[in-house]
Amino acid sequence: MSAATPLTDAEYLAKTRAMLDLIETKVDAWLDANVIDIDSHRSGGLLELSLPGGSKIILNTQAPLQELWLAARAGGFHFRYVDGLWLDTKTGAEFLAVLATQVSAQGGQPLNFSA
Repeated sequence: MSAATPLTDAEYLAKTRAMLDLIETKVDAWLDANVIDIDSHRSGGLLELSLPGGSKIILNTQAPLQELWLAARAGGFHFRYVDGLWLDTKTGAEFLAVLATQVSAQGGQPLNFSA
């Protein structure tokens, strides 16, 4: 896997804040359109998604490591910013694709954060 793109602390915070904002906006749009009922709760760099059936997905910023973490029923995933994308440190998979897979699995229907 490629090396992480060096970011200043301010750049890291701006990029992770923008990603969490994007996710919250998408979840709110799904709720408004009656696509799926996902509750979101954000506290600083932590975003908790409560899905139907009681499962949760937790997104958490890790500033000292400049990583974005995702905890789902399928396990934990760590992402680093590489050339404009958040990529899984083990598989190289892109963050929003992994998030969509996990939310779809736990939500019981196909969901896409990019569309």
